[in-house]
Amino acid sequence: MDLQTVDLSFGYGSKEAIRGISLAFRQGECVSVVGPNGAGKSTLIKCLAAIHKPRKGTVLAGGKPLFALPPKERAKRIGYVPQQTAMTFPLTVTETVLLGRRPYVRWGVSDEDLRIAGRILEDLDLARLADRYVDELSGGERQKVLLARALAQQPGILLLDEPIAALDIRHQLGVLEKVRQLARRDGTLIVMILHDLELASRYSDRIVLMKNGEIYAAGAPDRVLTAEHIRDVYGVETLLEPGAYGMKITAVQPV
Repeated sequence: MDLQTVDLSFGYGSKEAIRGISLAFRQGECVSVVGPNGAGKSTLIKCLAAIHKPRKGTVLAGGKPLFALPPKERAKRIGYVPQQTAMTFPLTVTETVLLGRRPYVRWGVSDEDLRIAGRILEDLDLARLADRYVDELSGGERQKVLLARALAQQPGILLLDEPIAALDIRHQLGVLEKVRQLARRDGTLIVMILHDLELASRYSDRIVLMKNGEIYAAGAPDRVLTAEHIRDVYGVETLLEPGAYGMKITAVQPV
């Protein structure tokens, strides 16, 4: 499923957070949104997830205006994983993942719902935690449970706000391999915020680089992540080396 924004703008109070965002995301690709703190990355993702209603512009999901769709239909099309979510209810891992099946449940959880949840728990190495309460887990484990819940929706579009921030390097790679597999195998559109530019270059078909609420550059990783662009956006001199697993980016000194 494709996703498109046309002249998108949003703000908090009198402050404009993003402005003039026009992008087209294609089915089956992985897109990373990168940029310094305060660039507008999370605000953009929340507009794409219909959490924020734009002040100006349009979001189209599968060619249809996102905010014209009923909430249940939006939930079938788009899965969203936030940076952090407070776990205030005493739910087990399995119960939390089954919440992702709500758009499909009519009278109760079916055998098919349980099968889908079980498969996702296995895929994300969470099956051993199935009966644990989520509030007993580490931050990284909770983040993987939120990803599992979103995957249980079986969305055509998956939006991830810093999905690997609380994970160690092994689980970072595991999650990124999983989402890339979803794009390649199932045609899921993945849009994710990453701070690690090397991992972004490795796992992304395209990169969107943001600065001060606007799109600074968008395109293939080697065209967006240049020394000139990184200097202008991040204020850092870098050495860049292409490699078999994306780009090696060495920060040398602040500008």
